[in-house]
Amino acid sequence: MTTLRVTKPGLRATLQDEGRQHSQHLGLAPGGVADLHAWHWANKLLDNPPHGACVEVLLGQFEAIAEGSLSIAVTGASTQACINGEAVGNWQTHHLSKGDRLTLTETKSGLINYIAVSGGWQGDTFCNSRSMTPREGLAGFTVIGEDTTLTAAREAGHPKRFVPAHFIPDYTSPLVLRVVPSYQYHCFDNAAKAAFTQQLYAVSDRIDRMGYRLSGPALDVPNIQLLSEGIALGAVQVPADGQPIVLLNDRQTIGGYPKIGTVAALDCSKLSQRGPGTDVRFAFADLADIQGERMIFEAFFAQTGWTDDGKLIWR
Repeated sequence: MTTLRVTKPGLRATLQDEGRQHSQHLGLAPGGVADLHAWHWANKLLDNPPHGACVEVLLGQFEAIAEGSLSIAVTGASTQACINGEAVGNWQTHHLSKGDRLTLTETKSGLINYIAVSGGWQGDTFCNSRSMTPREGLAGFTVIGEDTTLTAAREAGHPKRFVPAHFIPDYTSPLVLRVVPSYQYHCFDNAAKAAFTQQLYAVSDRIDRMGYRLSGPALDVPNIQLLSEGIALGAVQVPADGQPIVLLNDRQTIGGYPKIGTVAALDCSKLSQRGPGTDVRFAFADLADIQGERMIFEAFFAQTGWTDDGKLIWR
C-alpha cells in the first residue's frame, strides 16, 4: 500500500463512499457521496469496487503530495487539475510518482470533485462506511485536515483512460428536479402544487451537505400538526415561510415540517453541483419511472468494462 499526504484540503475535503446505510434509527445521518454520477465514474476509471471511497473536495483549492506510486482519477466540477504545476485533464486517470504534487484550482462550474485511487481509499469504518459527516463530529469521521495521510488499497498500475465526452455533465445547464409526490403531498392545496411546478426558484446561499434552501415565491403551507418522521434523501420540506428545502446526504434523521414530495436521488446529485443563484424548477414524476432510471444507471456501471486500448464496452 502507498499513501497521499494532503497539504491543503481547501474549503472542505472528506472521504465518502455510499454512506452509512440503515443507520438513521441510531440518529446518524447516512452521509455518503453528494454526486453519484461523478463518484461512480471516478471508481469506474480505475476498475474499483463500485462502492469504493473517494476524496470529495468542495470548491477545489486542494493540494496533496504522493508518498509512493499511485494511479488516480479526478472527476466532477470544472477545475484545473495540475501535477507538479503542469495542467492535466479531469474525467481521466493519472499516474503519480513519489514526490509528485497534485493540485486542484478553484472550481469554474460545479462545486465538487472526486479523487479516486486504484483499489479505493482505505481508512477506518463506522457502520460499514468510511463516509465523513462534519456536522456530527464523530471522532475520525469529520473532515480531511492538513497533513492527513490517505492510504491507497493498491499501488499504480492502470492504463490511461478517459470518460467519453458525452458522459461528462454540464453543470451550468438548466436544472429540473423531478419530485415523487409523497409524505404530505395530499395536504397541499392545488394552487400550491401548481405553483410548486410552475414557479422558478433560485439556490440560496444557505446550502451544505445537509440540504439546499431555495428562494422564490412562497408556497401556501398546510395548517397541520405533524409528529416528527423519518427524512429520506431528497425530501422537500416546506417550513412556515413557504420556501422549499431539499434535504441531502447529511440531513437530520427526523423532521416535522410538511413535505410535498421527494426529489429523485440522481437529481439530488445534480443539485449538489449547483451553487447559489442557480435557477431550479420542479416537476412531479412517477415513482416507477424514477426507479427504472436508477436501475439502468446502476446496471450501466455494473455491466460495462474497458478494452485494452481504453474503450468502454458493454460486457
